[in-house]
Amino acid sequence: MRVLVTGWPSFLRGEATAGDVLSMRRVADALDGAGIAVDTAWSPSLRPGGLHLEDADPGAYTHVVFACGPAHGEQVEWLHRRYPACRRIAVGVSVLDPRCPAAAGFHRILARDGLGEPQPDLSYAAHTDRVPVAALMLAPGQYEYGGRRRHEQVHKILLHWATGLDCARVDLDTRLDTADWRHCASPDQFASLLARFDVVVTTRMHGLVLALRAGVPAVAVDPVAGGGKVTAQAHALGWPAVIPAEETRPESLDRWWRWCLSGTDAHPVATPPGGRGTLIAELLGEVLR
Repeated sequence: MRVLVTGWPSFLRGEATAGDVLSMRRVADALDGAGIAVDTAWSPSLRPGGLHLEDADPGAYTHVVFACGPAHGEQVEWLHRRYPACRRIAVGVSVLDPRCPAAAGFHRILARDGLGEPQPDLSYAAHTDRVPVAALMLAPGQYEYGGRRRHEQVHKILLHWATGLDCARVDLDTRLDTADWRHCASPDQFASLLARFDVVVTTRMHGLVLALRAGVPAVAVDPVAGGGKVTAQAHALGWPAVIPAEETRPESLDRWWRWCLSGTDAHPVATPPGGRGTLIAELLGEVLR
């Protein structure tokens, strides 16, 4: 007995959602836990190095299980033609029309809805691992720096590196907007949001400053050759994890990423030379002269 676990994330043009993948994981873990040999098929676009349906020999399997999503459509119908000799079971699926070829092609359907009483989705009981949650805040053009700008080159390296990280990435913008729900409307909202992250990766000066203010370690990259305001603030706040534009490489990013997530006591920001609030003190002095 050998089972091939499939789902919409198995198809080249299928949509892969977190719920779909977790449902497939739940099925594979349950079969493996029962001592049953199991493989899982993935879309080449989702997992290039994984097992793909085109390479999963129909003669190698006794069963094909289709997990999650609608039991409907041409791609599911193709699955029946691809594995005609296997016992085909759909589990945790929505059944829109039990008479359509996609649904009718299964020997057994264990539905989450559409047949009988609704059942909990398979993703609810699937295991997950905790990964870091990272906010990415990138600086806009900043053309005032003229020929010292390295934003395009730095961001290309940074985003390619970030794509390979095992973390939950969130694109965050410091811009406030009271009319767009996708943005915070006040700095208090932004500060509250920022405090929920494990780490910040930023080329923005305020990305660095506000992260440290919230007690969140930041990997800061200065996109200005020779150093601009990001580097200046890192020095002012006594923060070591700042990378010059000229040294933006995966190796340096990896180093400070590991350091920021290491949980060392060095993370709290040191009191800047001269103490905090020096500019305010000078301002008050000027006003009260």
